[in-house]
This record gives sequence, structure tokens and C-alpha cells, in this order.
Amino acid sequence: MKRRHFIKSASLLGMALSTFPHSIWATNSISCELLMGKGSPSFYGNGYKLLQEAHESFLKMTADALKAGIHIKVVSSYRDFEHQKRIWNRKYNLLTSRGMAGPEAIKSIIEYSTIPGTSRHHWGTDLDIIDGNAVQPTGDLLLEEHFEGQGAFHKLKQWMNANANRFGFFLVYTNDPSRKGFKYEPWHYSYKPLSKTYLESYRELDLYEVLKNEHLLGAEFLTPELLSSYKKEHVLDINPELLR
Repeated sequence: MKRRHFIKSASLLGMALSTFPHSIWATNSISCELLMGKGSPSFYGNGYKLLQEAHESFLKMTADALKAGIHIKVVSSYRDFEHQKRIWNRKYNLLTSRGMAGPEAIKSIIEYSTIPGTSRHHWGTDLDIIDGNAVQPTGDLLLEEHFEGQGAFHKLKQWMNANANRFGFFLVYTNDPSRKGFKYEPWHYSYKPLSKTYLESYRELDLYEVLKNEHLLGAEFLTPELLSSYKKEHVLDINPELLR
């Protein structure tokens, strides 16, 4: 290649990289859109949505659990960006209408709910589950008390503790007191063979850059500093088994 052609090509490449910075968009083999719940992957499942490999393993796990009299029922699986945005905006409106300031509202929301575009439920690898064979408690099904002690779903939790990993599913937000970020969720499991790859790609995203134009309520408080801390404590401070 002639020198002037090389310089021209290098210049064009530099312009392209400055338009789409590596730290924002380069995410191994998984696109930013898929990571944020904006893509259109193929999903599988009856009443829930999982990627094919996760779905096939989930079917094997549910069949095995049935032998113990446990019906693993999915109450939440894939959620796209707009779905998570509606959850976020509803909670933000509710808390601020009660007099809570924006930063405090955000702090309260992210105890359990993710900022849109950052949810593991965007990937088609994660599930919230209950035992469909148990006597269903009234009110919110996804409460810690239902999965511990003699709660309605304690048998499901015991079975998952002993067997879920064999099928590739791991608890995401454990009850380790040293863990930061989202509170303990004994109902939330992730299919590690796929979600680990998604998480590795997600590490490369600049959350401030990808979220700043999404028109989220309270966006003015989602500063680079807050999002950097959120990524470290909420996105990455999870069950260490999902990081290996």
C-alpha cells in the first residue's frame, strides 16, 4: 500500500473509532442492542422467553424437579428495554409524588429494580421462579419470606440449592452479607453458559454514554459517577460462580 493511501485509510479509521468509541460499543460478539434489550433474538418457551440453549436446559431441570413434586413456574423472564423503562418510570413517579427527592428515589428503586438497559432480564438467560404446586401466598409472590423457613416456596428453594447448578442455573443475588448492590433474591436464577458471555460483553459498555439519550425519569441524577458505582456494585457484585 502506498504511504498516502495508508495515511488516508488510517485517518478514516480514526474518525470511525472517534464516532463509536471502543469503550462504548465494542462488546466482543454481542451487540449493544442485545445487551440492552433492544434486539430481536429468537426466544423459546411456553409463557416465558429464553434463548434456545437456556430453554432446553430449563426443560430438563423442570422435568427433574417434577419427580420431587415441584413445578418450577416462571413468573418473569425476558423483558425488553421499553418494559423495564415503564417499570422504572412508574416507580420513579410514585416515589417522587410522595415527596422523595430524585437521588433518594433512585437509591430506593435500585434496591431491587434495575436501571433500564442494565437488566439481566434483557438477555433471555434469566428467570424469576416459584413453585406452581405450592399453595400460593396472597400478595407479592416474590418475597424472601416465601422462600425461606417454612415459606410457601421453601421446598423449591431447597431443591434448587441442591440441583440447579447441574443444569447450568445459578442464583444471581445471594444472601452474602458482604455483597453490595441488589438485595437478596432467592427466586432469580441465571443460565451461566450464556449469561457469562453476556456479562463479559456488558463490562465494556459505558453506561453513561448509552443511557444519556434514553429519556429516563431522573436522568439528570444518573451521573457518570453514580453509574460507575452502580456497574461495580449492582451489575458485577453478584454470585461469584457467575463470574468464573
